[in-house]
Amino acid sequence: MSTAVPFAADGALLSEVTAAVKTAGVTLRDRYTSHARGVSLDEVVGEIHANDDAVLDVLREPLLRSRPGSQWAEDELAGGALPPGEWWVVDPAEGNINHVHGMEDWAVTATLVRDNLPVLTVVHLPLTGDTYTAVAGGGARLNDRPLKVSAKTDLGAALTGTGQAKPGEDERTFRRIGDSVTAMLINGLVVRVSVPATMQLIHVAAGRMDAFWQFSDVRSGLVAGALLVSEAGGTVTDLAGEPWSTAGRDFLAAAPGIHPSALKVLAPIA
Repeated sequence: MSTAVPFAADGALLSEVTAAVKTAGVTLRDRYTSHARGVSLDEVVGEIHANDDAVLDVLREPLLRSRPGSQWAEDELAGGALPPGEWWVVDPAEGNINHVHGMEDWAVTATLVRDNLPVLTVVHLPLTGDTYTAVAGGGARLNDRPLKVSAKTDLGAALTGTGQAKPGEDERTFRRIGDSVTAMLINGLVVRVSVPATMQLIHVAAGRMDAFWQFSDVRSGLVAGALLVSEAGGTVTDLAGEPWSTAGRDFLAAAPGIHPSALKVLAPIA
């Protein structure tokens, strides 16, 4: 995922973006409860929107100000290629559904996408204080520690994962998810099926998991993890084996020793 812009230019921006994301994380943490909020669908959706609005109120302007001329990708559930230039792809509450149900798998993410490739990302976990960062060409880190993907080469020993990208996707996508889980259960060791994508992809980047795939092009759930995995030495492609960008229709991020065998299992389903 290299770019023509020198790494140093984006690296200098990283501390400013990290500070903005951590500040937004305080807002989301203060809204968290260890019990579920909302009973009806309308109530749950209302809680989700309230989280998004509260975080965006403190995150949007600092990010746009940090990179003059950058633009904002408004719909966090949108997919497909962005127009040329620099775009902020942000999930103010990645794992929002977990947050409103009193679970702990959620984060605030901000990723700068340049010409449809992520070049800088910050993923902050407010409950633990952990922050995952990556800059294209500069490596990936957890706090102050470099990240490195798994050294596994045997899919039969692999811990892999997937999940749905958003509610209400088409039935064909849901059936492909089910078929892929069955195929990977047969060929791998253990499959985690959970949301959100970013919270699995940080594990791939850190070498705790060996692969993650998704039949979706929802940008906000993939761009941060794609850069983290890539910069940690992993392989990130679509399910045809081509290099991934936001224009991709599906997604596979894996340790390089696992990627070919995972692709062989998943490509026929895609």
